[in-house]
Amino acid sequence: MVGLKKVLFVSVFLLLSAISFAEQPVIVQEFLGQVDFMRGRVTQLADAMPQSTYEWRPMDGVRSVSEVYLHVAFGNYICVTVSGGTVPEEVGFVMDFRKENNWDTQTTNKAMIMEKMNKSFDILKERIAALTEEDLNREVEAFGMKMSLRNFIISMIAHCHEHLGQSIAYARMNGVTPPWSKKDSEG
Repeated sequence: MVGLKKVLFVSVFLLLSAISFAEQPVIVQEFLGQVDFMRGRVTQLADAMPQSTYEWRPMDGVRSVSEVYLHVAFGNYICVTVSGGTVPEEVGFVMDFRKENNWDTQTTNKAMIMEKMNKSFDILKERIAALTEEDLNREVEAFGMKMSLRNFIISMIAHCHEHLGQSIAYARMNGVTPPWSKKDSEG
């Protein structure tokens, strides 16, 4: 009888877990997949770039290599904040676009930047995974516009892709082949 109770308990638990996962909006599941993809590509590329390139910029007035990677983390934290989440205080993020340059220029140390990017992706994933359909339909204001949270998170993943493209161009200008391109061309 005890064995049957355990089987029933585990069965009910698994059923409720499956129902809970199924209730996660499809766009949230897709967004999380994109976050995993972006994190993999951006961090692979950041890791492939030598420390000596982190201060390089193609011309005055545009972000350096280090600033682009820190800006990706900044964008992740904007997404967390606008979506109603909170960024841990120890991260040092302030939702103030007037201080964006302070964030982007805080360090050129590759190891520190990698750590900051990875932490930002972790916090972003945790926040987005908790969103409900009701949350996604909520109106938010960002960049001087009102939009649904759903539209906002789509814009933010596009933002991350934009800076991945920028990082690829920076890498190539510095003689660095993106690691996934090497794998594709070696076959």
